[in-house]
Amino acid sequence: MRVAHTVSSLNNASAGPTYSVPGLAYGQSRLGAEVALHSLEGTANQSQDGVADIRHARDLANVPILGRLGLSRGMRKGLANGGYDIIHTHGLWLMANNYRDKGAAFVISPRGMLAGVALAFSPMKKRAVGLMCQDRNLRAAALFHATAMEELEDIRAYGMTQPVAVVPNGIDIPPLFPAAPSPRRRLITLGRVHPKKGLDRLISAWAQVASRFPEWDLEIIGPDQNDYRSVLEAQARDLGVLRLRFRDALHGAEKRTAMGTANLFILPSLSENFGITVAESLALSVPVIATRGTPWAGLEVQSCGWWVGHSSDDLAWAMRQAMSLPETELKRMGANGRTWMERDFSWDSIAAMTMSAYSWLLGQGDRPDCVYTD
Repeated sequence: MRVAHTVSSLNNASAGPTYSVPGLAYGQSRLGAEVALHSLEGTANQSQDGVADIRHARDLANVPILGRLGLSRGMRKGLANGGYDIIHTHGLWLMANNYRDKGAAFVISPRGMLAGVALAFSPMKKRAVGLMCQDRNLRAAALFHATAMEELEDIRAYGMTQPVAVVPNGIDIPPLFPAAPSPRRRLITLGRVHPKKGLDRLISAWAQVASRFPEWDLEIIGPDQNDYRSVLEAQARDLGVLRLRFRDALHGAEKRTAMGTANLFILPSLSENFGITVAESLALSVPVIATRGTPWAGLEVQSCGWWVGHSSDDLAWAMRQAMSLPETELKRMGANGRTWMERDFSWDSIAAMTMSAYSWLLGQGDRPDCVYTD
């Protein structure tokens, strides 16, 4: 089977698709598929782990407005002439996500971009791209890929009736960090500094609990978008927040160290189709607090965290529960999370689920349990 994955960019190391799309591609290649990864700009590795990494020039890159649409004649031609059985795009609202070959089955991963919260950001741009091509191509999809049941509901709410494969993102299971004794304990969150991420509510919640837990520090780690960090810093000053540190985006070993040496991770997002940082933290044996805007009900089922509402009071309640526990109990919960990730989220098992969905789509196998047709 010849499979092409398309994504607008793999240059932003803080973006979930930069990790999850190659992970899926490499997993499918290990299962015997002939896989190519098409994206815009950056430096390509012509073949890595059996995957052809193909970068295309962005057209009109320096032209206002048009430069932000992700236009690329090179990508369009590469997909049209590639002889692919499956073209699987990741994301919406850019032209790079709309290029396809009518001879290939078209699969769309919205990557959370059909959630109500996500649709509320830049609505005029999305309306324009929708009218130009996106809505037409959504209707042309043979299959959608959702990373959680909540995202399937978003797809249906947008009016799409095609089959949906519900397959989570996979996760690499890294080595654990040796525990270093420290009198300080760290609660961290990691991701874009953006209104969608619920960081204002996190700061309000921290203001409620920080004085009760003087041994704990809060770190907000991630790239600033549209100077939103200054808004949060002003909020923290107004609330007189204690022991809060902002850090710029971390990548690679620095990111793993920051996450793996934390005592607790929190994801306060209003909406996430997956939330890769939750899986990354659990894989490092760090328990997690996540909001009900994320698809992580399993945190409580697997006894490795808390799944709560995203109001500041809900977050404060969960933080009080978690930070009151002895370190031995947090470590036990973290170990439960790592076991869960090893069992259900390895890339090989995730790749096998998507390949079974592709095979069914091409008439080469039975409909797998992960594919929903209603």
